[in-house]
Amino acid sequence: MGADIWDPEVYERYAAERGRPFHELVARVGARSPEYVVDLGCGTGELTATLCDRWPGARVHGVDSSPAMIAKAPPGPAFEVADVRDWRPPRPVDVILSNALLQWIPEHPDLLRRWRSHLTEGGWLAFQVPGNFDAPSHAVVRELCRTTWREELGDVPRGAPVGEPADYVDLLAGLGFTVDAWETTYVHVLPGEDAVLGWIKGTALRPMLDRLPTERHADFLADCARVLRAAYPPRPYGTPFPFRRIFVAAHL
Repeated sequence: MGADIWDPEVYERYAAERGRPFHELVARVGARSPEYVVDLGCGTGELTATLCDRWPGARVHGVDSSPAMIAKAPPGPAFEVADVRDWRPPRPVDVILSNALLQWIPEHPDLLRRWRSHLTEGGWLAFQVPGNFDAPSHAVVRELCRTTWREELGDVPRGAPVGEPADYVDLLAGLGFTVDAWETTYVHVLPGEDAVLGWIKGTALRPMLDRLPTERHADFLADCARVLRAAYPPRPYGTPFPFRRIFVAAHL
């Protein structure tokens, strides 16, 4: 997982749409007076800061691998640049949150097992991941990588990097958790020209763009824009963009 896999400027353009799943996840966490709350993969930290209001007596700690993201973090929580795969807490944690991170970590089932060992008795583990990897926004880009861009990007992984809700229930129940898992499909209405390209350019396309030389970015993005316009035709009111997400809130 590269240090700058997210583009903070592009990511923040859709802060409201990306923030809503975080708030809906946190709303299902039943911890009443936690002392130590950690947000793993905290990004720019604005959402992490809202945890200080939710649990004013807690020490809130955000961790992200991107220095560019952490550089934009607000005051309030403590923030740290670190790879969550290597991170260890200084003390047992009451609440571990992770919002739209684990899809970047193929071995995240093993990581979830480790995070369980960091929790206090009665602690909470809650995470949200995209569940839209079979959607046109991903499928048409994978097809471009397989055909037009096969020399540079032909080996881009094609499988879904996350499980289904029932997979996470099975995993976490086996670790002693009581598990609440669900899914939601949001239909975002995106403004502007090539709106879906604008959405995925800061996240899903980052691994491809990072592998291509800078002088090839414009050609690749033009090809992506063309196939995405066909998959998501704009309407007079904007471009409707269905986006499925998977949520899990579990406690010991």
